Amino acid sequence: MKLATPYYLIDEARLLKNLERIQLVREQAGAKSVLALKCFSTWPVFSLMRQYMDGTTSSSLYEARLGYEEFGKEVHAYSVAFAEEEIDELSKISDKIIFNSVTQLKQFAGKTGQLARGLRLNPQVSYSEYDLADPARPYSRLGVVDIPPPEVTELISGAMLHYNCENDDFDNFSSVLEEIGERYADLLHQLDWLSLGGGVFFTGDDYPLGKFIEKLKAFSEQFDLQLYLEPGEAAITESTTLVTTVLDVVHNERDIVIVDSSIEAHMLDLLTYQEKAHIKGGSPSGAFHYIIAGRSCLAGDIFGEYRSDIPLRPGDQLQLADAGGYTMVKMNWFNGLKMPSIVVKRLNGRCDTVKTFSYQDFKQSFGTDAFAHNGGFG
Repeated sequence: MKLATPYYLIDEARLLKNLERIQLVREQAGAKSVLALKCFSTWPVFSLMRQYMDGTTSSSLYEARLGYEEFGKEVHAYSVAFAEEEIDELSKISDKIIFNSVTQLKQFAGKTGQLARGLRLNPQVSYSEYDLADPARPYSRLGVVDIPPPEVTELISGAMLHYNCENDDFDNFSSVLEEIGERYADLLHQLDWLSLGGGVFFTGDDYPLGKFIEKLKAFSEQFDLQLYLEPGEAAITESTTLVTTVLDVVHNERDIVIVDSSIEAHMLDLLTYQEKAHIKGGSPSGAFHYIIAGRSCLAGDIFGEYRSDIPLRPGDQLQLADAGGYTMVKMNWFNGLKMPSIVVKRLNGRCDTVKTFSYQDFKQSFGTDAFAHNGGFG
């Protein structure tokens, strides 16, 4: 049966390719990996992912709860700032809690009991092509810049450094890690564990995984540390497509194809960073050249360009590649457009529709039934 579009299609076979590389790093380097839920929280595939990963890392109470309830294994809780009322619940469900500031570490040290506490450090070096996502940008609030003094160090058993964004350059990773080892040498020798954060694309086909493993293993042995990685995009890259249907083709100097989706609502990260979607299929030298656009009212709701040997018509399907990371966690109700369903293609080839959205989901996002029919207004 043909599935109604739009929908995200998660292919477990493609997901498995990333997971096996993550497992190889775990086995040969000893570095554990915890899934970054801020990138990907689609828990109907956690049953597969937990076989190859060590747990989850979160940026909020709700993400920590999701990791605890649906992934299991280790739960790392981090937030730029915790609210006081969140700490009691986080202490019950987390294995490690990582504070963003010395102030909050001291404030909540007594309430976190025997929980493994960590502190986020800002090494003031980073890899990011986008200032918006650069954790070491000027005046960054992300992590502690100064090396913690002894009275702070005694409150923690580990630390976290998240300083990479889409880093596929091993030489850069290696040199910065050496710089970190030199700067924090005294502190690292006192810690039990260190998270190197996410943003390293070590599951890519061209990435020198052997060198990466050797580097991690040597660093771990040098400081006698349990290393953690926090893959988000690296765990799910190339595993998911956004399947859309052509609704119309209009012309304004160029042929413009309008699909039943929206970059603003369904692939927001691309709009935020002014990137174009990768559209599967087509022909680079095709005679028919199109702009692929979403159907929201935003003038810049453009996925990208597409060439084809045959003309596109209403009813044709287009697939937007690599649509797993920072999409489902960011999709929204802009223009009241129906959110894409979430479909999982299992390892045995069966397709399971694990989530659909309806008008009631849209309506209840902005109020409850108690306010229906003007009952709560006027």
